[in-house]
Amino acid sequence: MARPRKFDEHDVVLAARRQFTETGYHGTSVEDLSRSTGLSKGSLYGAFGDKETLFRRIFDEYCTASDESAAARLEGPEEQALERLRDWLHSPEDDPGSDTGTGPGGVGDDPLHGPRRLGCLLAKGTAELAWTDEVVAARSLATFEVLFDSCRRLVEQAQRAGLVDPAADPAVLGGLVVATHRGLEALTEAGVDAGTLNRIADAAIDGIALDPPRR
Repeated sequence: MARPRKFDEHDVVLAARRQFTETGYHGTSVEDLSRSTGLSKGSLYGAFGDKETLFRRIFDEYCTASDESAAARLEGPEEQALERLRDWLHSPEDDPGSDTGTGPGGVGDDPLHGPRRLGCLLAKGTAELAWTDEVVAARSLATFEVLFDSCRRLVEQAQRAGLVDPAADPAVLGGLVVATHRGLEALTEAGVDAGTLNRIADAAIDGIALDPPRR
C-alpha cells in the first residue's frame, strides 16, 4: 500500500515556482528544489517526476492563471476598458516587493505571480527555454496570443465607449499595450522604481486615448 503524502502539494509547487523564478531553469538544481520545498530528492521525483517535468507543470499552471486573468480583465463597463489596461500595466508604488502578480512584474496582477522584483515566469521561461524546448515555446506562444486577443478586445471596448479613435486598428494598439507590459517587466527586473514605471504606463495608455486625463 502506498504511503500517504505528508506535504501540501500546493505549497511545494509554489516554493518550486519561486525557486525557478529566482534562479531560472538552468540555474536551479534538484538540490535547490529540495532545499526550497523541504522535500528530499526522492520525494520530489516520486511526486513530480524530474526537474523538466516539474518545471513544465509549473509553467503551464502559470500560463493558465495568466489566461484566466486576461479573461477577467474583459469583464466590466466598456467605459472603464482603458483603466483596466492601465491597471494591468501599473506597479504598486507603496510596496515594490509585493506578491501581486499581473502588473509589469507578472502577467498582469494575477494571484499567481511572484514578488515584483522576481519578475514574471512567463517572460523568464520564454527567454531561457523557448528556443530549445518545444513544449515551453508552444505554451508561451499560446499565452501571448491570449494576451494579444484580450488587449485587442479591451481596445475595441474603449472604441465603442468613444475613448479611442474608432478608425484605429485595435489589434495594433492592443499589441502596443502588450509590448509595453513586456518592456516594463524588463525594467522592473532592472530595479527601475515604480513611480517611473507608472509614468511610462500612463503615457502608453494616454497615447491611445482620444482625450487623455490631465496629470
